[in-house]
Amino acid sequence: MPGYTPKLKFYRFWRKRNPKSAKEPVALLGMLIAASVPAGSFSLHAHGQQAHPAETPVIVQPGAPGKPSRTLPSSTRATLLQPSQADVEFMQGMIMHHSQAVEMTALISSHTENKDVRSLGARISSSQSDEIKFMQRWLATRGEPISMAMPEMPDMEKNKAHSGHPMALMPGMLTPEQMEALRKAKDAEFDRLFLTGMIQHHNGALIMVKDLFDTPGAGQDAELFNFATDADNSQRAEIRIMQSMLEKKPSELDAKPSELKKNP
Repeated sequence: MPGYTPKLKFYRFWRKRNPKSAKEPVALLGMLIAASVPAGSFSLHAHGQQAHPAETPVIVQPGAPGKPSRTLPSSTRATLLQPSQADVEFMQGMIMHHSQAVEMTALISSHTENKDVRSLGARISSSQSDEIKFMQRWLATRGEPISMAMPEMPDMEKNKAHSGHPMALMPGMLTPEQMEALRKAKDAEFDRLFLTGMIQHHNGALIMVKDLFDTPGAGQDAELFNFATDADNSQRAEIRIMQSMLEKKPSELDAKPSELKKNP
């Protein structure tokens, strides 16, 4: 008995300092059991947990500008789509369309001192020149011609078509007469013709994008879709800017250069 008392006192002291000690032997027992069980048992258990099927992924196709997105069947698989004829013609036509916009902006430096028009023109020229390069690469990598095939026409009409004024203008493009009037205009008259002409030009691009997305099977290529959507958004924004510029100082835009010098 003399040897028993110290052990009992130690046990009581230990319990007093550790009220939750009753759980610790259980935890220790669990650790010993875990150490003695083969690792394969745990891997089988983990494998059994992962065997449950995951949730079915949701595939969403973004909608065209102004249209809602739609959910595609779970069986949909990503594939590299061949461009449709509408895709190719859209890119070819947009290259022609952008080229005239760049031609219009090239007149600004020698035809007006308006800082707002100059700044806008530089922005349009830079963005559309870059987009022309993108569209040319897009067509080239798919083995498609850069230029749109011209329909058969008499030699006289062919000469006109190759003189910088295509017979079949894309929507919104300025006519040869409008371009000639823009070249002859100066100062405020040029500003007005440039802004109204570029608004017409941009609205034509919006029509081209809409026609693309309205064509069954067209606009499914990811790069083409992103480009057309970005073009739609950016040109809508620039139209609002140009409309604001026309409304801001209508008297100056309509005034003759001599009148502007008298009334700076």
